[in-house]
Amino acid sequence: MNQNRWQTLMSAMGLPPSKECYDALHAAYSEKRRFYHTVDHIDAMLTHFDGVKDIAERPEELELAIWFHDAIYKPLSKTNELDSANWAQAFLASRGYDEAGIARVHNLIMATLHNGSVKSHDEQLIVDIDLAILGALPAVYDQFERNVRKEYRLVPWFIYRKKRKELLQSFLSSASIYNLDPFKDKYESTARYNIGRAIDML
Repeated sequence: MNQNRWQTLMSAMGLPPSKECYDALHAAYSEKRRFYHTVDHIDAMLTHFDGVKDIAERPEELELAIWFHDAIYKPLSKTNELDSANWAQAFLASRGYDEAGIARVHNLIMATLHNGSVKSHDEQLIVDIDLAILGALPAVYDQFERNVRKEYRLVPWFIYRKKRKELLQSFLSSASIYNLDPFKDKYESTARYNIGRAIDML
């Protein structure tokens, strides 16, 4: 989460540098209870984004949504995405960003609920970027699974195991894990392999 990158984005969106918001986001992603939804997760998503930036319809808004999408993360909360989207909304509104753009950013963050209700091209793109970890090298994926479990360490194993299996199975049951061809081509087969192994190990 490079501060210079943040300020470049602010400039591209016609917004002031907003260092205090950068500091607040960095602090949020650095919370001690986080093991996967960290600064490293945002950096990884920004790296994936840089590789597909040319196919984004509104790349600046999509990048901002990446910065905010897991800003509020409490493992036992059911409103993390909404809370994060509302933070982004309040930030943009306080800087006078246009209402339609604020709504788009809000929708982009809500798309990372991964409940299948994505509509726009950029919503599909942020979902694919967020799920790129599923198609990582097996060793990287296995560390991802361990880190997610650490974040839910207060949940009894038998409950975690059941819920995790249900989530992973839902990905395998879909016709395609990814929405867009660049991600399907690069990650789909490895993601299905990783998820299948993870289910077997639960």
